[in-house]
Amino acid sequence: MHCLVIPFPTQGHINPMLQFSKRLQHKGIEITLAPTLFTYKKSMQELISSITIEPISDGYDDVNGLFSAKSIETYLESYQKVGSQNLSQLIEKLKSKGNPIDCVIYDSFMPWILDVAKKFGLVSAVFFTMSCAVENIFYHIQQKELKLPVEGHHVLLPGLPPLVPSDLPSFVNDLGSYPPFLKMLVDQFSNIQEADWILCNTIYELEKHEVDWITERLPLRTIGPTIPSMYVDKRLENDKSYGLTMYKPKTNVCMKWLSDCADGSVVYVSFGSMAELKEEQMKEIAYGLKNSNHNFLWIVRESEEPKIPKDCLENITREKGLVVTWCPQLDVLSHKAIGCFMTHCGWNSTLEALSLGVPMVAIPIWTDQWTNAKYVMDIWEMGIKAQSNEKGVVEQEVVEHCIKEVMEGERGKENRRNATKWRELTIKAMDEGGSSDRNINEFVAKLVV
Repeated sequence: MHCLVIPFPTQGHINPMLQFSKRLQHKGIEITLAPTLFTYKKSMQELISSITIEPISDGYDDVNGLFSAKSIETYLESYQKVGSQNLSQLIEKLKSKGNPIDCVIYDSFMPWILDVAKKFGLVSAVFFTMSCAVENIFYHIQQKELKLPVEGHHVLLPGLPPLVPSDLPSFVNDLGSYPPFLKMLVDQFSNIQEADWILCNTIYELEKHEVDWITERLPLRTIGPTIPSMYVDKRLENDKSYGLTMYKPKTNVCMKWLSDCADGSVVYVSFGSMAELKEEQMKEIAYGLKNSNHNFLWIVRESEEPKIPKDCLENITREKGLVVTWCPQLDVLSHKAIGCFMTHCGWNSTLEALSLGVPMVAIPIWTDQWTNAKYVMDIWEMGIKAQSNEKGVVEQEVVEHCIKEVMEGERGKENRRNATKWRELTIKAMDEGGSSDRNINEFVAKLVV
């Protein structure tokens, strides 16, 4: 049995699908991963993996890949046109070599891949890389059950807890901010009724109500968290790496520095591989960290470094801080020195913190991060969302307060207890007979029949 896996070409989408591919391979399924040619050349040529890689063109093979496109619409149109042809050729090539594809697993951002799979009579599985709650919101929009713009102070939708507009993804709450992204996210559901499988990178126990509601309408299965096995159930020996990083981590520097810190004393700060913060926000975070009087490890990508004044950077790191351009996040989050994680609440980072039992200070920036932050604070109760001012900036006093609340206060103790509970549930879900493991086994069993 042979699956062709096609991820959307960003790190936060490739890694979950690559990790899921490892799980399938461990259960006896042959995998061919088809990233874009640009992604392969930039980040995957040195990838050490037993998974076969067959890159395809999206029409943006040089310079900056999808980031060199004039707009996301231009890019998606190109990928659909060029990618459809290249994907068809790849399927035909593998068949002619006596190694035909049986199933196509594709990122939900690219619904056109379903048409290619159907053309060849292949089993199709759409893969959601966001939470079930967030997918439910976009499904409600696609079904016209949530009218835009959102009116009123409360959002009451079946399959979701009571929300306020600011808990919704930014493209929904701030309508008109990024219309092409909103369209792309709503279009995930354009032909979903025709897919054979719908796989979601979440944990059933984490979103029971949300999953139960959507599975009454769509054949969705939870298969997460898609993080390396050695950090969760340890069933895939030596599986410690996602295998792909767009940036080079300063591993030795980070781990040596953490080893000199007391247990639970460090605030780990990272806003992911893509989020861009305002200069004013960077400065407020810098002084909030300093004034909290806690050790901190802050990841600031090279492109973001100029936003922090040099004298400010030297001042805040003099005694208690380390600022580096990138780090091995799973190794850092699982280190005993880490006391909390200040995060943008991207879904991968949120799942990693949940899986490793680390309380969070949430500073969402855009897209699904607002909804994830709502769940972190109010549903899972393992962190606090920092409130921003009227300009959308979280001020240094708020940063300081949130850190102290999670690291020192009574609320922090409750957050840590809940974080431990979610970690245990996560391990159980991925372990033999757990909810995610059962769903993956069901998927594999149906493929091999």
